[in-house]
Amino acid sequence: MSNYPTPIFIFSLPRSGSTLLQRLLAAHEQIATVSESHLLLPFLYTLKRDGVYSAYNHRFTVWAFEEFCRDLPDGIATYRAEIRELALRLYAKAAKEETAYFVDKAAAYHLIAPEIMQLFPEAKFIFLWRNPLAVAASLIDSWKNGQWNLYEHDVRLYEGLPQLIDAYTQHANNVVALRYEDLLQQPEQEMARVFAYLQLPFDAEITETFAQVQLKGRTGDSVGMAKYKTLNQEPLQKWKQTLANPLRKAWSRRYLQQIGSAQLASIGYDQDELR
Repeated sequence: MSNYPTPIFIFSLPRSGSTLLQRLLAAHEQIATVSESHLLLPFLYTLKRDGVYSAYNHRFTVWAFEEFCRDLPDGIATYRAEIRELALRLYAKAAKEETAYFVDKAAAYHLIAPEIMQLFPEAKFIFLWRNPLAVAASLIDSWKNGQWNLYEHDVRLYEGLPQLIDAYTQHANNVVALRYEDLLQQPEQEMARVFAYLQLPFDAEITETFAQVQLKGRTGDSVGMAKYKTLNQEPLQKWKQTLANPLRKAWSRRYLQQIGSAQLASIGYDQDELR
């Protein structure tokens, strides 16, 4: 239906500045959003055998659900169409007022980025990159107060980034991508590119008025919203201190090596410069 707002999806790893970008977007009168809903994760995971720990047997449930979908007019395509329609209706209701766009973002959407892009071909997709070592350092600082915790984030660090890069490279002509570092250093230039992609007028004042956008809820980056009321370049160098000791430096070298120089270059980073 034409009265549904067009979805905007922000794809990034956690601790990459996605909440900042979300607030910058929401400062525009034609863009609505709410704190992270994770709306699409449970629905799309009904079609995935792995990745869910539950009180019921999830793999058996997926098998049973596939059996059910065989009786639908167009099989699983019918179910996917219903997920899409439900999401669009909920986005419209959450927007409250008629807007051109609705931003739905959750860091865990890296797990289902290809499915989302297939489900919403008319949507706008923003890929937000950050130096992978800075992401790792922020996971340590923000979620464990400086203590080593990266073993808790294997899926994000070792699967999430390659999945996002694959999704980006396959759809590069239909998306917009930016780096967190560039967003902090030249916000007007970067946001002008984003708004051109959205075909909306850009007002540089949003780089100040975004601070008035408050995303209520228990999800999202409450740490960043509370700490940074303006665009602040402090995070650009902070990661080096967090990963400064010899063991963490060794881990950093191995992590960059595993990502690979070609993958890093595809999102705007030089492996040798990050070492």
